[in-house]
Amino acid sequence: MPQRTHDPVETRTLAVLVNNEPGVLARVVGLFSARGYNIESLTVAETDKAVGASRITIVTTGQPVILDQIKAQLDRIVSVRRVIDVTLDPAGVQRELALIKVRSTGQDRIEALRVSEIFRAKVIDTTLQSFIFELTGASEKIDAFCELMRPLGLVEVSRTGVLSIHRGPESS
Repeated sequence: MPQRTHDPVETRTLAVLVNNEPGVLARVVGLFSARGYNIESLTVAETDKAVGASRITIVTTGQPVILDQIKAQLDRIVSVRRVIDVTLDPAGVQRELALIKVRSTGQDRIEALRVSEIFRAKVIDTTLQSFIFELTGASEKIDAFCELMRPLGLVEVSRTGVLSIHRGPESS
């Protein structure tokens, strides 16, 4: 195992293309757990029924040498077809979806709607006392929106975790 260095901690998004079979997710997550690596975000879904493929998108942090080791260890798992470091790929696109509930009335309600327009958040549910907004974009955009909604009555946030895809006509 590589030695930890004084290098700064980085955040990386890894797209792990795997065979869709029982136990694959447990093996991938087990690799992180056994070595004390943290997972900041995790999304998993079948991407192609015809070929039995799924995509696991993992956001993790660490020093570059450790992150490179994680990628190499993921590549060695039998059911893993390919590991792509989306963060380092200029053609990589990352987005997240969030549902944000805000309880507000009066001027705070008007301000919440103004802020939602600036962020292009969509109102997907409304009552006389609350809104539920749908927002997609970079994680930092969602964080900023939530911070602005906090004093206006932020109640609850549900996030998908980061999703990623490769830009251009070819698949990743």
